[in-house]
Amino acid sequence: MSQGLSDEDGVLAVKAAREAMEAHVERREPEVELTPHFQRKGGAFVTIHDHPRNTLRGCIGFPEPMFTLGESILRAGAAVCEDPRFPPLKREETDTVIVEVSVLSVPEPIEAMPEELPAAIEIGRDGLILEKGHARGLLLPQVPVEWGWDAEEYLRNLSRKAGLDPEGWRNATIHRFQSAIFTELEPRGDIVRRGGH
Repeated sequence: MSQGLSDEDGVLAVKAAREAMEAHVERREPEVELTPHFQRKGGAFVTIHDHPRNTLRGCIGFPEPMFTLGESILRAGAAVCEDPRFPPLKREETDTVIVEVSVLSVPEPIEAMPEELPAAIEIGRDGLILEKGHARGLLLPQVPVEWGWDAEEYLRNLSRKAGLDPEGWRNATIHRFQSAIFTELEPRGDIVRRGGH
């Protein structure tokens, strides 16, 4: 699913995320102009990777359409600089990270018995959200592809992400979503649509 975004909008999304990231570390307001497509409500994640090693440097976002799509991207672009799993992003690092934006569909529950759940998941298409009590975990659809996981490995790692034991998914609520993914090929370089549905 394109989530209603053209390739041109995808380029704008990544440029907006980068501008929000750079503005955050420079302690200034971001300067962006977005098309009307970004005025609808929508969830989005911003991911940054060290280049050229391609190691994760941060990933933050909003799975639910709480804000306009433009605001979700700008907020995530700033917040990714402070991903609690990593040290705060430094100004000089903005020259060496690749920015990726995932624009999400509205999450919907997967109606399946636990034993049927792995077969209901399409690797590369479905991002997953697990909820069980106060535990919550989310993995974007590109993650199992990057790690070579099958559906059960995907669910086990999703459970770990939520702070549960690997089989926690068997008695949790699982939602799925799709995403349109746009990424820089190198820092401030060309921006392309990547996989995604």
